[in-house]
Parts: sequence; structure tokens; C-alpha cells
Amino acid sequence: MRTEEFDFDLPERLIAQHPPERRGTSRLLYAHDGALEDCRFADLLRFIRPNDVLVLNDTRVIKARLFGEKETGGKVEVLVERVLNEHEVLVQMRASKSPKAGARLMLVDVLPVEVLGREGEFFHLRFLSEEPVLDLLDRYGRLPLPPYITHAAGDEDEQRYQTVFAREAGAVAAPTAGLHFDDAMLQALRDKGAKLAYVTLHVGAGTFQPVRTENIREHAMHSERYEIPQETVDAIAAARAAGGRVVSVGTTSLRALESAAQSGELKAGSGETRIFITPGYRFRVVDVLLTNFHLPKSTLLMLVSAFGGMERMRAAYRHAVDNEYRFFSYGDAMLIERNEGQ
Repeated sequence: MRTEEFDFDLPERLIAQHPPERRGTSRLLYAHDGALEDCRFADLLRFIRPNDVLVLNDTRVIKARLFGEKETGGKVEVLVERVLNEHEVLVQMRASKSPKAGARLMLVDVLPVEVLGREGEFFHLRFLSEEPVLDLLDRYGRLPLPPYITHAAGDEDEQRYQTVFAREAGAVAAPTAGLHFDDAMLQALRDKGAKLAYVTLHVGAGTFQPVRTENIREHAMHSERYEIPQETVDAIAAARAAGGRVVSVGTTSLRALESAAQSGELKAGSGETRIFITPGYRFRVVDVLLTNFHLPKSTLLMLVSAFGGMERMRAAYRHAVDNEYRFFSYGDAMLIERNEGQ
């Protein structure tokens, strides 16, 4: 398939720059049975059934952006892609000239860092402070808002670019479908008889990268770390046995679940995934997907097209643009029932 098949025109005014005033007040486009239904996010309670299990990604966004300079005085900007251990990280780096292995950086005037080398597009750095790197990032780093959000991260973003159920630090981008939920909605879902289960997938900055190859099969996916607890596997099995559905909150939860079921059976554990879900993929776990609206030519748009059907998703995105839904991380949501046969 060609990448251009996943392109669409999006007026810039529809890219949400700020979250709604309160969580859960966004619009919701419900794609089901060949129909598109304009709703509010609160209507999700109507569509979730007793015995359904909602699977949420409990990753926590870290303050992954740091500024500093090289020994030579040149300015650098560092975006942590992955924390490897208490002192080492992989990063994307902007610099006038790439530093070589052995070079030293000074970040935010107080954090000495050594460049250990390159791993593909990433730089391997060691923080020379004794404190764990996650503590240092929390104190000195800045929240890494997506590139299409034009303002610097502020107090509002510190609160709202994080889900209310975030627990496991490690993501550099939020699992944005989860941003709509507040504690009251989560409790209302439990009260209705739905179960909540969790996975962890640490979202990398590659989630924002468009596919640049003409043929989508030539695209190399970025790798992300995930973990599926046994209690989540058990909750899904129990939902199935009771006639319930698996509702994935976000594409990241879906990617974790489908990655852990590549053998044909969902298994607990942790691993790395480069899963690239495109039209024709046979889904093994997820029945319903809650997701935001995605970038043109992105791997996530390809994923939802695989899940909901190419023509259905083209129609849904045309409808969303025509009806001025808000797009991307701080935007509105879509609830998609899996296309028959996928």
C-alpha cells in the first residue's frame, strides 16, 4: 500500500493547542455498524456494556526535554527517548555538530553528561550525577509536548498532559485517549459492571513521525517497551467468558495487547515491540478501540484504518474535519467497533 493513501487535508485551526477546560468534556465520534454518530465523551457510558473490560495504558510521561551546551560551547537540546538504567539514557539530540563518543555535555547548567556513542538515530548518554536519572529529569527537565503544539509546556500541561491513572514513569508522549478520563468516569464504568485493567507501554517520540517511504512496507518502526500483567490477561479471559468485549483505551494499549498475542494467545510478560499494524492485519485481542484523531500519513492512522476499515475511516475523518472536531493529543475522541473480518 502507498503512504499517500493515508493522507488527508487538515485545517490548522482544528489542531487542538490546549485541552478542554475539564477532562471528559470532549466530543466523541462513534463509528459502528456502518454509521457515524456525533456524541459527547460522557456518552461512552452508554456504549460500554457490563462485563466489558477496558484496558488502559498506565505509563507516566517523564520531563524528557533538557537544554545545555557542549564542552566547546555549542548549544544542545536533548529529548530522552528511553531510560536504560539509573544513569543511562537514549536521546534524540539537536546540535550544530553532533558530539562524538567521550564528549561531555553540561545540561541545565548543573547536570554533567558523557556521550557514550550512537545507537542508530539515538545518542547513548550517561548522567554523571549520583542521583537516579528519573529523579533528575523530574527536577530539571521540561515536559515534551508534541511538535504540533506550538506553546512551551506550562502549568496546565503539567496536569493535563498526563492521565489520572499514570503510574509507571517512562513515556515521552502521553497515551492520549486516556487523557479524557477523570476519576468519576472510571468509577461510573466500574459501577456499570465494566472491569478496568492496565498495561504499560512507554510511548516513544517516534509516535509523531510520519511515514516517509512511498510504500508503507518499507517503513521501519521504532521500538517501544511494554509489560502485560497476569491480572490483565486474567481480566480479559474473564470478560470473554462472560460475553464481554475487550475495549482498548488508545492505540498504545492495543499495540501492547496485540504484541503480546503474536503466538495466537495473549501472554503476560514484558518485551520490546516494533509491531506495525496496517490494513489486512488480523486482530487477536481487541474488539473496540477508543482513540483520538491521528496525523496524516502516520502509523497510527494506518492502525485505525486496519481496525475500522479503510473506507470507514476515510469517511470518519472527512466527517470529523467537516464537523470541526479537534485533532491530535488534546483533541476529541473516536470510539470504533472493529470492522468485521479484521
